[in-house]
Amino acid sequence: MDKFLIDGGRSLSGTVHTQSAKNSVLPLLAASVLTEKQVTVEEVPPIADALCMMQILRELGAKAEFCGGNVVIDSSDACSHELSSALTKELRSSVFMLGSLLTRFRRAVIAYPGGCDIGLRPIDLHLSALKRLGVKIEEREGFIFCKCDTLRGAEIALDFPSVGATENILLAAVKAEGKTLVHGAAKEPEIVDLQRFLNAMGAKVRGAGTDDIEIEGVKSLGGVCFRPIKDRIEAGTYLMACAICGGEIEVTGVSPENIRLLLHKLRENGCKIHAKNDKIRIYSSGRLKCNRRIETMPFPGFPTDLQAQATALNSGAEGGAVIAENLFETRYKYVPELRRMGADIEVKGRLAFVRGVKRLHGASLTAGDLRGGAALVLAALGAEGTSEVFDLSHIDRGYADLQGKLTALGARIKRIRV
Repeated sequence: MDKFLIDGGRSLSGTVHTQSAKNSVLPLLAASVLTEKQVTVEEVPPIADALCMMQILRELGAKAEFCGGNVVIDSSDACSHELSSALTKELRSSVFMLGSLLTRFRRAVIAYPGGCDIGLRPIDLHLSALKRLGVKIEEREGFIFCKCDTLRGAEIALDFPSVGATENILLAAVKAEGKTLVHGAAKEPEIVDLQRFLNAMGAKVRGAGTDDIEIEGVKSLGGVCFRPIKDRIEAGTYLMACAICGGEIEVTGVSPENIRLLLHKLRENGCKIHAKNDKIRIYSSGRLKCNRRIETMPFPGFPTDLQAQATALNSGAEGGAVIAENLFETRYKYVPELRRMGADIEVKGRLAFVRGVKRLHGASLTAGDLRGGAALVLAALGAEGTSEVFDLSHIDRGYADLQGKLTALGARIKRIRV
């Protein structure tokens, strides 16, 4: 087991290049089994979730290997439609394999997916949508058994714009008979990226990024070499690190439109932001004002994956903030760790009431989930004294070389084996 040792109080400067988006890479890897031709996903970060998805592909009989920073997949020999419970319980995104496996084999067996412990995250929307496409589903003993003779296009209305359900529909409908219409679809940039990927393989999908998506089934899909979009959550994490620590950095690779609301909130904090094309420059004095209110919402609202980092930022700012988590019911498990650093936060249901303190202090901390762990690192960077952050396996799920990138910006952070 590793830990971070962080000496806080140092300002940041320099340029940080954003990795490919975790939340795009994972469904793209899942989509690779839709074809027997070679698929190359470029610039895949060696994060734990991507490695886990590659192992899932291998267990299905596909070949999935890194080659010069790219992942090359050959699923021509894939023959299994069953996913091992050991891997699916580690990776929430394994649920994307349902749509892909049903398209490829007309069968799928999957254990209930795992991932971070941030709430129930039921997959009812996924399953009801698949039923609309003609899939018969049986749930027993912790497994989901899916089968169909034929996938047929249908009109599907989502009660909530679920990213995962929208992506699973695309994967299941892309080779279905006829046309599928999705109403109330998720509009995240990663949905648009999946549409680009599928269309590059020969699919006929349009409307991604809007409420309504249309998928016209095709007979076959070909190979593709594809570069995913950059990670807006990673970019937002580094921008907030600079806001907390003070200094001036440039984050490259991410469209400012994909994190527009975050940039607005950072300006509220007192930061100066200059954004053009795929470069975002932030200047912070380190003396911040609290945001009055932040509410997580589906895109283009404030991302739930940046909520914990924003709470850490407001913990050391002047004034008070109300944080409303509208997507996941237990996403404040990191708050007791921030309190160990002197943060003044009260949680009531889905609301966190933050009263900013002059300075947080170093402490021994444990990461309980991916984004909560990132928030603890950010808080430690701005705190007075030295902090330890344990259980880095959560952080490794989404950030490649976090300590290396922060060190290059001037932070004092070391990864130590314990």
